Amino acid sequence: MYENLILILDATLRVSAPLILAALAGLFSERSGIVNIALEGQILFSAFAAAAAASVTGSVWLGLLSGIAVACSLSMLHGFASITHKGDQIVSGVAINMLAVGLTVTLGRYWFGLGGQTPALLDSQRFLPITLPGADALADVPVLGLLYSELISGHNLLVYVALFAVPICWWVIYKTRFGLRLRAAGENPHAVDTAGISVAWIRYRALLVTGLLTGIAGAYLSTAHSAGFVPNMSAGKGFIALAALIFGKWRPVPVLFGCLLFGFLDAVAIRLQGAELPFIGEIPVQLIEVLPYVLTVLLLAGFIGRAVGPKAVGIPYIKSR
Repeated sequence: MYENLILILDATLRVSAPLILAALAGLFSERSGIVNIALEGQILFSAFAAAAAASVTGSVWLGLLSGIAVACSLSMLHGFASITHKGDQIVSGVAINMLAVGLTVTLGRYWFGLGGQTPALLDSQRFLPITLPGADALADVPVLGLLYSELISGHNLLVYVALFAVPICWWVIYKTRFGLRLRAAGENPHAVDTAGISVAWIRYRALLVTGLLTGIAGAYLSTAHSAGFVPNMSAGKGFIALAALIFGKWRPVPVLFGCLLFGFLDAVAIRLQGAELPFIGEIPVQLIEVLPYVLTVLLLAGFIGRAVGPKAVGIPYIKSR
């Protein structure tokens, strides 16, 4: 029983990593006043770019940089439409999501001829699990050995990056001048403008951070969690991240718990595959696949309470004369 719990928690961290990064990305965007439902498209496109670059160059680091560059470019496209031209932020986000779904498959077929997929990545082209010091020596120690060797050790670099990103983002948002201005731009952009600070520049920088984090999330999917890109491999993670963002009421630590909740439910669902229940028999695979999404929506809707976002989020800012 204890071993099964550790294995489920271990899988929880692996599944939650891209959600944490994407939710933090949305946190920066929406704290600045920009609705960003394009997280899904940014994750998907960066996953393709990372896998394609890693396959062609043989370097996982160039793959990661490519994923970040593509995600930042999409963020700037979203900013150009919604900040510079005061366009509808929802429409812009939907357009980016549609662009990512279609263009990744088209480019994949044109470049690699594998039905939209990239070639399978070799171990040298991926982020592999890292064994922390002493993990092998402590593996046989009861309780603590399994906890350290399985749950704490054995994850790839980007899982640790996702976990460490939470306190870093908390510090940036609540303890730095940029974070103060970021929150002010999302609550009262006219006051920021009156103080002689460019609201547009703050929001563009927030979207760059969004691109950085979604780029890492996408690269994780295709070069760490999997060994290549397959069409639609983001599988709604950008939207789940937005749900976790609302669940966490736009605060980094509660957002982390929302992402871990989905990861835990997904890990439990995976463990249920092939299991037989009394009077039901073997659980259908389709039910297993949809279970974490349904439970996440029910739990988030049931326990979230009243969630009020930044006052200026989604409202194009028009500079006062």
